[in-house]
Amino acid sequence: MEEIKLPEYYNPDEALRLENQLCFPLYACARKVVSQYTPFLKPLGITYTQYLVFMLLWAEDGLSVGDLCSRLYLDSGTLTPMLKKMEEKHLVERRRSKDDERVVRIWLTEEGKKMKEKAAAIPLQVGSCIRISPEEASALYSLLYKTIEQI
Repeated sequence: MEEIKLPEYYNPDEALRLENQLCFPLYACARKVVSQYTPFLKPLGITYTQYLVFMLLWAEDGLSVGDLCSRLYLDSGTLTPMLKKMEEKHLVERRRSKDDERVVRIWLTEEGKKMKEKAAAIPLQVGSCIRISPEEASALYSLLYKTIEQI
């Protein structure tokens, strides 16, 4: 790794303080928010990441693994084993595309479709745990996606 010459104004002691890191409150907030989902997802027998997959498939069934990876910011090495577990539970089916055998599409089973009804109240339940105004939520959403796009 190439050594970086630090500018004179740069203070490593200040830069390396946890409270000066933007990444830490993002990380801590994400962990806390995701943990709010656990009591609602556990009875359904799914993880938070599986819930995210469901939300994409409920909106657009038959997405490719590549589309899911791209939209969830996950790599296929993370997503594929999870999809296999979902398939073992008869929640989704993995099928090769007829147009291109290299492409695997994910389809909801009847049980996977029924999961939508079981999960319908989750956004409302979790949303009540996060007490910020709709305006603050909108601003935060915009800032987070702006940050994601720039990284």
